[in-house]
Amino acid sequence: MSAWPCRSTILSILFFLTLIQQALAQNKPRARDLGIPFDGTPGPNNAITDVAGVEVGFTTLISGEGKLIPGKGPVRTGVTAILPRGKNSDDQCFAAWFTLNGNGEMTGTTWIQESGFLEGPVMITNTTSVGTVRDAVLAWEMKRHGSSYQPWLLPVVAETWDGGLSDIRGFHVKPEHVFQALEGARSGAVAEGNVGGGTGMVTHSFKAGTGTASRTLDARSGGYTVGVLVQANYGSRRSLRIAGVPVGQEITDLMPERGKPDDGSGSIIVVAATDAPLLPHQLKRMATRIALGIGAVGGRGENSSGDIFIAFSTANAGAARDSGIVTVQMVPNDRINPLFHATAQATEEAIVNALVAAETMVGANGTTIHAIPHERLKEVLKKYNRLNEK
Repeated sequence: MSAWPCRSTILSILFFLTLIQQALAQNKPRARDLGIPFDGTPGPNNAITDVAGVEVGFTTLISGEGKLIPGKGPVRTGVTAILPRGKNSDDQCFAAWFTLNGNGEMTGTTWIQESGFLEGPVMITNTTSVGTVRDAVLAWEMKRHGSSYQPWLLPVVAETWDGGLSDIRGFHVKPEHVFQALEGARSGAVAEGNVGGGTGMVTHSFKAGTGTASRTLDARSGGYTVGVLVQANYGSRRSLRIAGVPVGQEITDLMPERGKPDDGSGSIIVVAATDAPLLPHQLKRMATRIALGIGAVGGRGENSSGDIFIAFSTANAGAARDSGIVTVQMVPNDRINPLFHATAQATEEAIVNALVAAETMVGANGTTIHAIPHERLKEVLKKYNRLNEK
């Protein structure tokens, strides 16, 4: 049997497992299911995929236990893929990026800043796998387009550090895992918590990882949708606030058993999507408002944190064509505030969704990161009269 059919078989199995994993993950409770109140109106899936055309895919790698042996495990990592217009479109999107604190990486941002366009998917993984993921995206694009493809694409790949739970020096993310995340990307409900690039991540000293949320505007504000996806791996316990309540000061136990220090160090990657017709300079303004949502949960952009955000618009299709005069639309600046509010609101809820969905994880050297306890969280919110009881 040739090597390529073998790889195809492996990818088919991985894709099937991903569908099962995402279906199971979608049955988990979310923040609103616990009665946590949030401002704004969510879309039907309360996810980044509520922006029409956006698809999300994951590869989750969990294996091994016990003592850390570099190159062998334990492994608690993965890859997340966000495709702005889905797998079947190469149409570029207006985009912009922003960094609140720059101790991190997001490749391809220099060209986004220069050109104003996002030319492919946005990928998120762990710190040492950025190069592998970047190269695999190029290989995926070349395979899709054949010999006529000119591989000068500058892929967007971001990272956060999962070395507390995973063998981060083992380079366990392989090209086939990237292909799986890309080929498995789809619209609809999105899995959260210990999935994809967020598998081994920690937030406010609780287990977290991947989270998503959306907001829809009323007709008077344009009827647009804003969707956000986060890979959350930041923040100290004491600073954690949920729905304005100082949860981190109320739940002071269940701290990490070894591993990541509780000093606010870490990172968060945020991807924001909208169908509102925004130009790159407006998307830059939108991306900066992501920081307000992080601040609402307790992030402060600490010195050792990598807080890097990207925002794109699926409006203005065909704006990147290379002939003729392009006519584009934009929301007037005086009408943009509702989009700013939606961005901050969706970011806040996406982080809390990541916390609520995540499950306690034991990783390298027995390091244990506890999930936030749902019933105790509800008790704390009730104490402050911030619980929506059903």
